[in-house]
Amino acid sequence: MIIKEYTNFQLPEIVNLYKSAGWSNYSCRQDILKQAYKNSFCVLAAYESDKLLGILRAVGDGLTIIFIQDIIVLPEYQRKGIGTKLLHAVMTKYKDVYQMELLTDNTDKTVTFYRSNGFVPAEDINCMAFIRK
Repeated sequence: MIIKEYTNFQLPEIVNLYKSAGWSNYSCRQDILKQAYKNSFCVLAAYESDKLLGILRAVGDGLTIIFIQDIIVLPEYQRKGIGTKLLHAVMTKYKDVYQMELLTDNTDKTVTFYRSNGFVPAEDINCMAFIRK
């Protein structure tokens, strides 16, 4: 398995990845998904041969902030270190960025995963997150 920049956007493999994770907001709005990838600051992919196993998409300026917008791994490849390798690749690439943020579901699985990779809930550092949908 290798991690590399995702530079050749392929709609079918991306849609398949989002559908496998149940992220219908993206897979049902493919025109927006394609534009979102085009406008992203950084996109990293995990491949085994020619098969896309996972993706990490980030937005930001690369100096003061990076927001991890999406991190998805095919369900049958989860818990094999792929998500961790994607996160570590972006953290290494932008090791000097002031803050790296993400917003995720509040489940034991996601909390454990992100904590194990050095992320802390905003409330742990006396911060609060706000969102408008």
